[in-house]
Amino acid sequence: MRKHDAGYLSPRLLCAGILTGATSTGMAAGFALIEQSASQMGNAYAGGAAFASDASTIFFNPAGLTRLPHQFVGAAHAVLPRAKFDGSATDPLGNPVTGGNGGDAGELGFVGNLYYNLPLGNDLFFGMAINVPFGLSTQYDDDWKGRYHGIESEVRTVNFNPSLAYKVSNLVSLGAGVSLQYIDAKLTQAIDQGSLCRPALMAPPPAGLGLDAAAADATCNGLGLTPQGNDATAKVEGNNWGMGYNFGVLLQPTDRTRIGLAYRSKVKQQLTGNAKFRNADPLFSANNVFVNTDVAAGIDLPQTASLSIYHDISNQWSVMADATWTGWENFKELRINYDSFQPDTVVDESWDDTMRYALGVDYRPSGKWTLRAGLAFDETPIPNAEHRTPRIPGEDRTWVALGFGYQFNRAITVDVGYAHLFIEDPEIDTSLPSAGTLTGEYDADVNILSAQLVWDI
Repeated sequence: MRKHDAGYLSPRLLCAGILTGATSTGMAAGFALIEQSASQMGNAYAGGAAFASDASTIFFNPAGLTRLPHQFVGAAHAVLPRAKFDGSATDPLGNPVTGGNGGDAGELGFVGNLYYNLPLGNDLFFGMAINVPFGLSTQYDDDWKGRYHGIESEVRTVNFNPSLAYKVSNLVSLGAGVSLQYIDAKLTQAIDQGSLCRPALMAPPPAGLGLDAAAADATCNGLGLTPQGNDATAKVEGNNWGMGYNFGVLLQPTDRTRIGLAYRSKVKQQLTGNAKFRNADPLFSANNVFVNTDVAAGIDLPQTASLSIYHDISNQWSVMADATWTGWENFKELRINYDSFQPDTVVDESWDDTMRYALGVDYRPSGKWTLRAGLAFDETPIPNAEHRTPRIPGEDRTWVALGFGYQFNRAITVDVGYAHLFIEDPEIDTSLPSAGTLTGEYDADVNILSAQLVWDI
């Protein structure tokens, strides 16, 4: 690391800034997925912690296992988000960025769930869940005007959640479990080497050459480094295993009413991986900037708490309601550590805690059919347009859901659910020293189709 060489370029200004922008927004993209049951999809997940009608209750409230027989549940969800950007961008020097609006950033994704319940005798039950509690996938055109903020973002998790439940009495059941969670992330973006050349050369020694603007521009032009004229690309990948826990209480004050209280802990994840660069100009790579390096980034995936109620009005009609709190407030910053010469970098995120409210109804016209409907309102943790990024162009969402269940015989039931999510048009006005500004609005919504098989063994 030649800090006293006149050719040395500031890693804090160049490489750290680029990776921070990519990684921070990508890690924030690991937001919670509630698509953990097809039967409850039809109710927009109203009454989730009190529903307890199949083994998917392990995720929402493990105490619900005490109401169930020996059972296996397998579910699949097709999630199709739509996110079309319309706006403008400027590079770090204030020049308008060329390119289109990126196409539809929404990527069709599939979420799977597996659940198993085994009565152990003496009012004790064992459950096992394998599901996907967090995930994200967005993909823009490589040459879109926001390419310096992000192109591809993919975050995947898999959660293994063994649980135990105990029926204390006809009134009270308790449940608890542990979560073993794997996370994997991949993020890509373009780097405007031409726009970064000028400020790097104008930086005072020993970080730069201390050139004036005219001399810096002449030097960059002589090297062929013009704004938006010589892009590099960056890809950041990382993964990790983390651990958490969950527990719940199920109360049944009458034969027709259930009340559920459930908590799921945060999971501390410390991702490790690498950053890889392509097409880095020798001006940067010769000074150990935009070179391949190992990276690490920590994030606490949020805790949640739910209060739910389920009530049978009659043999045909049931109603349910739910309020769920998610503790995103812990996501104040993301600290990035580099195995190379770079110092840690810290990004302000300032996400807020959120609430989700849901109401649902079931109608059973016969012993085999159950018809479902639900409404929900789901807050975004992103506080404003300045903190919104193209990797997660989220906003408040309103759910409208429908579904049905059909019992083929004593052992087999199939559930199908559909939800359309109306998303308030997300506005974005984000700025990074290394990427410039991106300003505009998204036209967004989500469609979800879910199906599951319930097998009473």
